Amino acid sequence: MTSTIALLAQENQDKVIQKIDRLLEKELKKENVHNVFLSLYSPTDDFEWHMAKGTFKDGREVSIQNPFYTASIGKTFTATAIGILVDQGKISFEDPIAKYLSPELMEGLHIMDGVDYGDSIKVSHLLQHTSGIPDYLEEPIDGSQGILDLILSQPDRFWKPEELVGFSKDHFKPTFAPGTNYYYTDTEYVLLGLIIENIGEMELHEFFLTHIFTPLQMEHTYLNLRSNSIQPTAQMAEMYAGTHEISTIKSLSADWAGGAIVSTGKDLIRFQIALKEGDLLSAETFKKMQKWVKETKGMSYGYGLRKISFKQLFPILPNWEVIGHSGMNGTLMYYCPDLDMYLVGTLNQLEASKDAVMLMVKVLMECRKR
Repeated sequence: MTSTIALLAQENQDKVIQKIDRLLEKELKKENVHNVFLSLYSPTDDFEWHMAKGTFKDGREVSIQNPFYTASIGKTFTATAIGILVDQGKISFEDPIAKYLSPELMEGLHIMDGVDYGDSIKVSHLLQHTSGIPDYLEEPIDGSQGILDLILSQPDRFWKPEELVGFSKDHFKPTFAPGTNYYYTDTEYVLLGLIIENIGEMELHEFFLTHIFTPLQMEHTYLNLRSNSIQPTAQMAEMYAGTHEISTIKSLSADWAGGAIVSTGKDLIRFQIALKEGDLLSAETFKKMQKWVKETKGMSYGYGLRKISFKQLFPILPNWEVIGHSGMNGTLMYYCPDLDMYLVGTLNQLEASKDAVMLMVKVLMECRKR
């Protein structure tokens, strides 16, 4: 009897995997999507599955050994690094950022209606996108060329963090007074990266390696253009901006503490588990990181964490939530408590971020049938 039940369970699981596989094939057929990755892990069901589909430009097939660019998933790592410093007693979430940044960097950072709000910005404001500081990745209001255009037109340029903050000051204006609203901006996470370097007394990629990658044995994870993985790692999967393949250009250095980590599905799941189980942060600090503000319909934001409520997105969906982060190139790193399921993946296309969220919803709905 027991063996029959186990056999039926395995057959049902195989059917679910086949359906998820078809979902990935459907994404791969979309215009300008050249590779797709998906990793699933459920401790409760002792279920683990990793898949990669697609090819490199030269015709080679991608595999789960190829790491991928995680984009804004890196914000969770940066926020975790701040949390580690909080647990070490070296910083507080409510500290003013001026305490840790140079006067030159703070000068003109947030001036609105003739009022300088620089001294009012707290570390928590940067983490939760509530500082009002503008986003250097958006199109400049003065009509000048934006960073995203410069990344493509100046592929050999290496951007330093201070240059990114300077670009924000020179071409944008703040959107609101600190702590009064929400506005997603990478500039805040560049500042957080500089704070981590100042307090930790090492470069950001070294801090990640010392406090996160090495302890968790994330051997195939690194900060793009800044460091190497612990163990020899396969080529990074190619990433596209429309029809442009951009994975190897030096100007991607314009993405740093806000999202330049390269990793694999297995490594990212290991990171999620460690974060949830308290292997990286104290329970108190992790709880503070889940202080939510409304981001948009169905989405809330904490400290480097995003929460998506399915039923708020679509009333016909179950009342499930996932917690983690997404990236603008269609990357996903989420945990679903209702299914005890970790999900990581990417479509590696800057125009596919919404498609990636929809794919996650469909995949988790199939996982419910296991």
